[in-house]
Amino acid sequence: MTKQDWETVVGGIRETAKRMHEAREVGLSACRTLTQTSSRSIRHVHRHQWKEAEALLAEAREVAKRAREALAPYPDILHAGFLHDAEKEMVEAAAVMAIVKDRPNPSPEDLDAMPMSYLNGMGEAASECRRFALDEMRHGRLDEAERILGRMEAIYDELITFDYSDAMTGGLRRTCDALRAVIERTRSDLTAAVGQNELVRELRATRERLT
Repeated sequence: MTKQDWETVVGGIRETAKRMHEAREVGLSACRTLTQTSSRSIRHVHRHQWKEAEALLAEAREVAKRAREALAPYPDILHAGFLHDAEKEMVEAAAVMAIVKDRPNPSPEDLDAMPMSYLNGMGEAASECRRFALDEMRHGRLDEAERILGRMEAIYDELITFDYSDAMTGGLRRTCDALRAVIERTRSDLTAAVGQNELVRELRATRERLT
């Protein structure tokens, strides 16, 4: 290879590297926005502000689309960790909404999410729903809290069947371990709440008999 040929090769690579860098910067910016928008959607769900949560979720899906389009020509960047983490947040937001509103779980195709981003996002959504279940318990809606716990358990039961390396699953095993602990605490809290509710009913019945 002559010096001129070498310079031509390097020049072509330099242009490719420049385009990759520009795509990465666009993707990074979009992923930061995606993470923030998804988190805001979840906050609105906990406040029962459904319209705002739905609007932010729709916005998140558009931002995710822009990120994927920017990175699509460069597979090495497309599968980078920052996109996995941002997509996971979007899946979490969509799944939290589905669980608390008693809708079917969104699919990876619905969200156009990568498989492992989807699985980890579903696991984190199930953990996030503990907070909503506790709110339902505090308001005496034990049936609704039990329904949410059932959805959390159903997600966990499927996720633990993906017994592959963490390098492949993006840390799914850790997500499952955390979810299992959350489920056990939530079940314990719900059991205590049911027992307390029974005690209150018995005390009221006793008081009524005495009066």
